[in-house]
Amino acid sequence: MAELTQHWEDYYALCKPKVVALLVFTAIVGMVLAAPPAEVPWNALIFGSIGIGLSSASAAAINQVVDEKADAAMARTRGRPLPQGAMPTGRAIVFATTIGVIGLGTLYWLVNPMTALLTALSLMGYAFVYTLFLKRATPQNIVIGGAAGAAPPVLGWVAVTGTIDPHALLLFLIIFIWTPPHFWALAIHRREDYAKVDIPMLPVTHGVRFTEVQILLYTVLLVAASLLPFAMEMSGLLYLVGVMALNAGFLYYAIAMWVSDDDTLPMRAFAYSITYLMGLFGLLLVDHYLPLLARLLPA
Repeated sequence: MAELTQHWEDYYALCKPKVVALLVFTAIVGMVLAAPPAEVPWNALIFGSIGIGLSSASAAAINQVVDEKADAAMARTRGRPLPQGAMPTGRAIVFATTIGVIGLGTLYWLVNPMTALLTALSLMGYAFVYTLFLKRATPQNIVIGGAAGAAPPVLGWVAVTGTIDPHALLLFLIIFIWTPPHFWALAIHRREDYAKVDIPMLPVTHGVRFTEVQILLYTVLLVAASLLPFAMEMSGLLYLVGVMALNAGFLYYAIAMWVSDDDTLPMRAFAYSITYLMGLFGLLLVDHYLPLLARLLPA
């Protein structure tokens, strides 16, 4: 226990907290959208968030265990706890296993078994199928593996209803399409790192120009997918106006990377893509509560 307390920052970093926070946020939005405004069951909201968060952190830690050698060779990741020798690999495995078991157990016993099952599949999909196999097997790794990262809104929805709804799958679709242009922008900037460790990211295997075209095409698909919540009457005018503004920004970066040789654009696009996803799900959340706010405000 003393060792764990002494190096809590390293265990925290092992969980990729910023990534996990975004995943949990999208899961919470899935929970909220699955129920009428202000009627989300407290056990789903609290224990569902804890369980999904711990399970996501476990997958992130396993990813770092598997990629320890590659992380040590890459400039972006060599400062992570394992390449720095901040803890033994065995201790990281025990930590990842422990929080994963606690997370899945929380979901099974305090939320519902369906959420636990789907979360377990998502964890295995990212930590093992993507990290151990897909990442080094195909330049389409992030496209296929993106399914695991797109799961949290579905998990949140199932935590509330116990069933998989078409609207939940629509949220999954948005993140699934968002993932390739988001990550390929980073991959362009870090292509030399990926080439050094023989990870076949698209810019390494097919070149920057081809990747920029793919980013643009996926961004166009994302714009179309982002309009579906309004088209399916899942959201209202506030969401539509807001998401169109967000789409304009994403399209700007996708087109700018395609027509410009500015080396700063990929990382700027990568940063914007995170803002985009947070903004889109934030709009869904606020739009969902508008009827309740309208009733509470005086006439």
